Amino acid sequence: MEGDVWAVGAAYEPYIGRWSRAVAAEFVRRLEVAPAARWLDIGCGTGAVSQAVLDAGRPAEVVGADASEAYVRYARRRIADPRAHFVAGDAGALPFPGAVADVAVSGLVLNFLPDPVRAVAELARVTRPGGTVGAYVWDYAEGMQLIRCFWDAAVALDPRARELDEGTRFPLCRPDRLRALFTGAGLAGVRVEAIDVPTRFRDFDEYWTPFLGGQGPAPGYAMSLPQDRRAALRMRLRAVVPHAADGSIPLSARAWAVRGRRGGVRTPGG
Repeated sequence: MEGDVWAVGAAYEPYIGRWSRAVAAEFVRRLEVAPAARWLDIGCGTGAVSQAVLDAGRPAEVVGADASEAYVRYARRRIADPRAHFVAGDAGALPFPGAVADVAVSGLVLNFLPDPVRAVAELARVTRPGGTVGAYVWDYAEGMQLIRCFWDAAVALDPRARELDEGTRFPLCRPDRLRALFTGAGLAGVRVEAIDVPTRFRDFDEYWTPFLGGQGPAPGYAMSLPQDRRAALRMRLRAVVPHAADGSIPLSARAWAVRGRRGGVRTPGG
């Protein structure tokens, strides 16, 4: 594998997008931002956080930015709300002036960035004094069960797969690391908490098929395998994932959410 692929919205949605939306809704609710705020959604992807802000945050505006032009186009097509705008932008050098947003957030992105320290500094820079900066990432090491089951099965068949396992690759996705990241950016009142959502699949095929979409480390690994080894991985997974009496697969997903406040006087809606 040459790198993590995140570009095709239609493939991302059945794999992670639907679960990300559930976490995003709870994430936005817990931020408790006053109505009529201006939000920036950095690394907006297919627009899960932006849509949650529109649904529950009662914003004046939400602007999503993503390095992938394909994701920006997908989000524009998917979210037809005059309060929402989507632009191409690098999280490490955001195309916005300083102190323009009441809230700057990022969902499921920080661990994939080459310089998360720079990205959080940028989130703080574009936020007004007193405003909120927040993010969430999956708990790859333990709580994101649909991916955890995959890598446990993959490593049992191919120990070299451990190098690709997000639980190994992304030590940032832990409460202590996230707290240190936000505190190091000069943010005040930093809090980290878990957000858990159910991820129930009606049967094994619904669980397995998204791994064939090639979006992200686990699907990328699955599709890099020769057909016989991919079939062996499928059989191993089918044997080890939990099954309910009706054939469904009851799993859950945990994200770690972190938030802080930019120092200074709080602005209205911030």
